[in-house]
Amino acid sequence: MKLAVEEQIELLGNKAPEFHQRIQESGRSLFPDSLITFQINLGKWCNQACKHCHVDASPKRTEMMSREVIEQCLELIGSISSLKTVDITGGAPEGHPLFRELVTRIKQLGLHAMDRCNLTILSEPGQEDLAQFLADNQVEVVASLPHFAPSRTDGQRGDGVFERSIAGLKRLNILGYGKELPLNLVYNPSGIFLSGNQDQLQREFKEKLSADFGIVFHNLYCINNMPINRFLWALERSSKIDTYLSTLVNAFNSSTISGLMCRSQISVGYDGTIYDCDFNQMLELTSNEVGHIRDFDLNRFQKRTIRTANHCYGCTAGAGSSCGGAVAE
Repeated sequence: MKLAVEEQIELLGNKAPEFHQRIQESGRSLFPDSLITFQINLGKWCNQACKHCHVDASPKRTEMMSREVIEQCLELIGSISSLKTVDITGGAPEGHPLFRELVTRIKQLGLHAMDRCNLTILSEPGQEDLAQFLADNQVEVVASLPHFAPSRTDGQRGDGVFERSIAGLKRLNILGYGKELPLNLVYNPSGIFLSGNQDQLQREFKEKLSADFGIVFHNLYCINNMPINRFLWALERSSKIDTYLSTLVNAFNSSTISGLMCRSQISVGYDGTIYDCDFNQMLELTSNEVGHIRDFDLNRFQKRTIRTANHCYGCTAGAGSSCGGAVAE
């Protein structure tokens, strides 16, 4: 069982002050900046079904981006001069039959390609050469690893995931990731807590993974658990929504606003719908002014009002949270 997106938005709206009012009260403003990152969600299929997943992805999901929409994305990507990075996500994006073609064509456009990888996909049948493909194309790997403790990772992601994740990281290290090729890890808390200090956690992860497994990586990105989809339903079942929302609201940090990813990123869903960020996408909060990639107009997009709701407290609590980790000191 899960909550419909309308129920999620209503539930969060009843549990905390309106986020847009909190922004106004802070004396700050939230407005678009230059478009730097083009994020593509290739679909909701994933070989895992994590308890905290804000995408609600699983092996049972069949939604995938069509070739038509991929072609529209590539055409648009090639026309926006300010773009630097194409961020490919899912689900497990590597499971899409056109993933490798997409990566190849992004690189031909001269842009940086980023793959959000759950690590266990590297050992799935038929994906044995995936790590080599990523290395050959110098794709940045942003890999999910909830914790360096096996029990905490398996508790959140499923039995055996930690062992397979470590095997995946070792494979990537052999190919040069964590050295000359960019390898970054993503951490999120196991419970109703905010992410800890990113620099401190990064030191702990590096020391522990190096000492125990000989694994190296570049950066650790800390992301607060977003109160949507599976995590929100878990909060509802355990009667902890009020506690977690209070934690987020009380930790609101206005200095995070200038660094929020919605200011410099476009997020395109598997069906071509446009959103301000990945989290808005999962709540079906389409972007103002431009609703679908086929109708995209950069000028209108740059002048839009960014859509917000109370889940946005997750991105502004503490040091903040984004697809690239903390956004404030």
